[in-house]
Amino acid sequence: MEAKTKPESVVSTDPEIMSGTPCFRGTRVPVKTLFEYLAAGDPLEEFFDGFPRVTPEQVQAVLAEAGEALLERHGATAA
Repeated sequence: MEAKTKPESVVSTDPEIMSGTPCFRGTRVPVKTLFEYLAAGDPLEEFFDGFPRVTPEQVQAVLAEAGEALLERHGATAA
């Protein structure tokens, strides 16, 4: 089965990696983990310490994608 990745996305889903859980491309780090850290109020430095293969640029891109998806879902457009 072929991995699905939006060309500009830093998120990858592949049934062979973490059972298809959305992960940061090139890693086995689930994107959900970033949101769990943020929801718990943990500083990003702790996330990067625990997952050094994830870059700040990847985190910024995931947050931007999440924001765009949320705005689209609610009928708003990004300014």
